[in-house]
Amino acid sequence: LEVPMSKSTSVVMALAALALLAVCASAAGGVSSYAGSLSGLRLRGGGTAVAEKIVRTLSVEQLNTMVVSKKNRMKETLNDYMRGLAIDNPEMRDLEAIFSGIQSACRSISDMVSKAGVQDLTGLAGTGENIQGEEQKKLDILSNDVFKDKLTKTGCMAFLGSEEEDDAVHVKGRYGGDYVAVFDPLDGSSNIDAAISVGTIFGIYRAHGSKTFPLVKGDDQIAAGYCMYSTATILMITLGNSVQGFTLDHSSGDFVLTHPDVRMPSRGKIYSCNQGNAPAWPAGLTKYFNTVTHGEGQSKTKYSLRYIGSMVGDMHRTLLYGGLFLYPEDAKNKSGKLRLLYEANPMAMLAEAAGGKATTGKERVLALQPTGLHQRVPIYIGSSEDVDEVVSYL
Repeated sequence: LEVPMSKSTSVVMALAALALLAVCASAAGGVSSYAGSLSGLRLRGGGTAVAEKIVRTLSVEQLNTMVVSKKNRMKETLNDYMRGLAIDNPEMRDLEAIFSGIQSACRSISDMVSKAGVQDLTGLAGTGENIQGEEQKKLDILSNDVFKDKLTKTGCMAFLGSEEEDDAVHVKGRYGGDYVAVFDPLDGSSNIDAAISVGTIFGIYRAHGSKTFPLVKGDDQIAAGYCMYSTATILMITLGNSVQGFTLDHSSGDFVLTHPDVRMPSRGKIYSCNQGNAPAWPAGLTKYFNTVTHGEGQSKTKYSLRYIGSMVGDMHRTLLYGGLFLYPEDAKNKSGKLRLLYEANPMAMLAEAAGGKATTGKERVLALQPTGLHQRVPIYIGSSEDVDEVVSYL
């Protein structure tokens, strides 16, 4: 078989062929049968030579283990992770069910986002503004319905508080439980039409039998996370003591552990904000940006701006690479713009669990007592040293 292709492509194809031949060779008596098999595969560009070189440099045992071993192909999934926690801690059975509902919702939303352009799911829904005074997109409504449905059917929820709902939904009857979920079903939905990353943000806490929607501090959350829909669908979660990241394997439908025990660097060199609002910000922030962008801050490193316009996308980068995400109060939004319960609190819980910090500029985000479902707050969140530094300018 002769296939014309570039050298880089031929290497990839050769490795793929090598893997296939390894399985066949294993069944036929071992790696020694590779030589004859490879002679029948000619890839223009040097792929065969590369494959033969790999064969020569690895032992029979290494090749059989690398290609054939089931152990090396098995990855821990979110279901495995939650099941293990529930086995060790039976009181976490409800959380296992809740996260089963969350990942089911995220799979569905990921599918809708990926097909939005070809299934006419972009653009405004034509339903007018939501409680936030924002025009609803079609996917805002669909994502909200999916998240409510999947969480309700876990049988664990007492209340559901969403960005897209005027008031919290009280779950009663057959499906009623004792947990509260607060969520932004599609953060950054204004980016949908441009196919830029968007996400879902959520926080979970107990209702403790309350008959009305309970407003509790972020410190009382028992779980939080976000799901980012981008080149990959990545679900980052915390139960309070660590941050774990799972990537959706579309072939199996599983969320596979790809980012174990994430730790945010204590300092980064990127800041993320809508700097177009700078003229309306506190004067100290202007001085801060002038300082760090010239490399004259505490780290003596020049900082640069990166801003997607989706909190999930910007926070995902900050969580992995370090740095600072901020949305301060300004002349137009005197109390800040981001919502405390379903944006700031879940992200703050993730940040602190990863070693970072989150503050309003005056106090920890997680220490705030909420006054309403849609309460807004300013936020400075990210690497601990970066947060401390920016706050010193306020």
